Amino acid sequence: MSKTKKVLQQLRDFESRNILFLESDGSWPIVWERARDVHVWDANGKKYLDLTAAFGVATAGHANPRVVKAGQRQLARLPHAMGDVHPHARKAELARELSRITFERWERFRKDELHESQKSTAQTKSGTRATRPSGKVIFSNSGFEAVESTLKTAMLATGKPGVIAFSGAYHGLGYGALNVTHRDFFRGPFHNQLREFGHFVLFPEKSGDLTAVEWAVGRLLRRERIGAILVEPVQARGGINVPPEEFLPMLRKLCDEHGALLVLDEIYTGFGRTGKWFACEHSAVVPDLICLGKALTGGFPLSACVGRADIMDVAWPESRGEAIHTSTFLGNPVGCAMALAQIAEIQRLNLCQRSAGLGEFLLSALGSLRIPHSAFRISARGLGLMAGVELQLPDGKPASEVTMRVIKKMLRQGFILLPEGEHANVISFTPPLTITRAQLAKTVAALAEVLTTDGHGLLH
Repeated sequence: MSKTKKVLQQLRDFESRNILFLESDGSWPIVWERARDVHVWDANGKKYLDLTAAFGVATAGHANPRVVKAGQRQLARLPHAMGDVHPHARKAELARELSRITFERWERFRKDELHESQKSTAQTKSGTRATRPSGKVIFSNSGFEAVESTLKTAMLATGKPGVIAFSGAYHGLGYGALNVTHRDFFRGPFHNQLREFGHFVLFPEKSGDLTAVEWAVGRLLRRERIGAILVEPVQARGGINVPPEEFLPMLRKLCDEHGALLVLDEIYTGFGRTGKWFACEHSAVVPDLICLGKALTGGFPLSACVGRADIMDVAWPESRGEAIHTSTFLGNPVGCAMALAQIAEIQRLNLCQRSAGLGEFLLSALGSLRIPHSAFRISARGLGLMAGVELQLPDGKPASEVTMRVIKKMLRQGFILLPEGEHANVISFTPPLTITRAQLAKTVAALAEVLTTDGHGLLH
């Protein structure tokens, strides 16, 4: 039995069958053996170009040497500490660094670039306003935990339980996060156990949607006890949906007018993915709370809720010896060390600027795809190195099966891609930001060949 078959058989036998999708013909999945920079090798030794960065995690490249060394050194010295009891130095350093690259940086950015009307003036239940340009952090392990930290913070700070979220939203699958994750596929099985404090509004994909969205959000803010608006600046799992530039400023204004907090889920879009350190910077909007994860460490489970310091201080009482929100692995030393190294690598390699430039090239190349005599329609969208190609049937319906066939054909040719969107008909591109223009061009050319050569055959 091959190593691949052995691994997959063990997973069939001993892992919950809901986790891994296995094709009966063996065409999916591959078993990863090792990875370096933009490449992955499977258990059979085959080499692939990774266009996913493993769910956007490997921003500075898989197994980035400096990030790996930082983790190895920390693992040998102190692999674990006592999160909320006896801390360690790396956690303090990372909290300081996250404040610096978010709220402290945004304060300087605001002074230079923001109009007075766009500055953050959201009020808490105590009526206090931002008085110092810094952030405070709650560390967690996974992205949904960071989201739940922001939900708790908003509830404590405003006294209002309601949260406005958006169609297509994906904020994780924990019981708190499920209330603001839109797809019924995820929420439906657990409906009877959910508090359902989330209120969903259309996620705008064009400027013409904004008037209706503003009316719907404003109506909820007036009629319900809404403490926060939670939104992804660009939806990833929702299908690489990029809203109009006026969207976040509109939400910022509505939050300010109604005493709600603006919470940005930048778990996928953060750390250079869209061509800026954080996607909110494209529209010069400063949130009250921001969720970070995925690319934060380059591969270690660590996430963070970073909030404006005054809001965090109003929301959370000073510890008297027992924290009301904590976990065993809070701010793990290895993860913190890797995160500090990852942030340094993003800066050293100028990956934000690289993402912006390569993103323009990729989107132009994808937008230029022309498939003669095609049996389906294609369209491209994206921001930075976060792009998607949507496939539709001639009648406009999602070409879900076609999309998966394309992705499998690309996998056999050595390209790792993923489907996104509610109907899984969007081929997403979120590669390591270290990828080259030539590698992107090679991928687009291979995709064009698959779509052109197999256009009609893909439907059957």
